[in-house]
Amino acid sequence: MKKKIVIAGGTGFIGQYLEEKFMDLGYKVKIISRQPQHISWSNQAGIIDALDQSEMIINLAGKSVNCRYTDKNKKEILQSRSETTKILGIAILACKNPPPLWINSSTATIYRHAEDLPMTEARGEIGSGFSVDVAKEWEQSLFDFKLPQTRQAALRMAIVLGEEGGVMHPYINLVRYGLGGVQGSGKQMFSWIHIEDLYQIILFLQDNKDLSGVFNCSSPQPITNRVFMETLRNTMKRKFGLHSPKWMLEMGAVFMRTETELILKSRWVIPERLKKEGFRFTFDSIEKALQQIMENQSNIQSKTRPGR
Repeated sequence: MKKKIVIAGGTGFIGQYLEEKFMDLGYKVKIISRQPQHISWSNQAGIIDALDQSEMIINLAGKSVNCRYTDKNKKEILQSRSETTKILGIAILACKNPPPLWINSSTATIYRHAEDLPMTEARGEIGSGFSVDVAKEWEQSLFDFKLPQTRQAALRMAIVLGEEGGVMHPYINLVRYGLGGVQGSGKQMFSWIHIEDLYQIILFLQDNKDLSGVFNCSSPQPITNRVFMETLRNTMKRKFGLHSPKWMLEMGAVFMRTETELILKSRWVIPERLKKEGFRFTFDSIEKALQQIMENQSNIQSKTRPGR
């Protein structure tokens, strides 16, 4: 029988990357999604069948937080995380041969706004507010399940960078059109991780069978917003970028139907547990990450031009 993994909420930027990577390793990849071509969240029997005898379940499900925090959106953001996690836990309990590893998304936003010191798993200070409440309930939905045959790991992900999606496209466009200066004060910390390192962390957790619990998934070298924007401009060979003060971002957020928290919250997160366990990052500096992303994006664009 072909080895199998399951990715829940696997149709987005991260899920598609992981699907391709695991298929390259010879895995059969099952996707749970609201999209009709995949296993539906309402198909309990199908979810149990997919999970049974699989090597791993990776749960990425959740409504995007890139929206206005209206009461309706808040409810959907919370339920799309906690309810889907509960569905998976119940399905794992029903499996005759449950997956030995359950990796669930979480977020580095669980920590407070930090410009004074970095947040680690052991010494990080949990913040307050809607986004933090969502993160706490998300993790609780995972760890409420007692699964003797399945390790559980929550990945507190920083901002994921890659050439095929996520935040890179809007940032690149800002720089391209001369708007790639600092946002707000520029002092807020920008914790990030390259998508390839996120994939390697998942493999690392799969191989190290004594590891479970909470892990910060972020580069060991977080930077300020100012340094990030300057490095991106340098990588794109653009000398100039207009500064976006807080008041301008607030106005733009309303127009774009999003929240300024995504840009202005200072996320200063260190992957202490992974470093102690011996994980080595391929993209440990923002210069390496952005250089690879821009080169890959250039290659993709050149292949899709007419006549190629």
